[in-house]
Amino acid sequence: MPVYVYEAKNPQGGCEKCRGGFEVSQHLSDPRLTRCPACGAEIVRVIQAPSLMHSKTDLHYRAKRAGFSCLKKVQKGEYEKLY
Repeated sequence: MPVYVYEAKNPQGGCEKCRGGFEVSQHLSDPRLTRCPACGAEIVRVIQAPSLMHSKTDLHYRAKRAGFSCLKKVQKGEYEKLY
């Protein structure tokens, strides 16, 4: 399901939520939101670049940098710690 970003049409109007922008998960067939769910101010959908999948190598690099461990299955019930 796509995630869309909405923000206040008028930057000086609206609440903190819609002035800063917020994300909403919506089906492609769902109509666009026109009003902020928090304050009712007029909002617009912001066009953003699509999210791209990262390679498995990049995922392992980020996990290691964040302090996570990675285990590789050697055989049934036995795992080897990669990092």
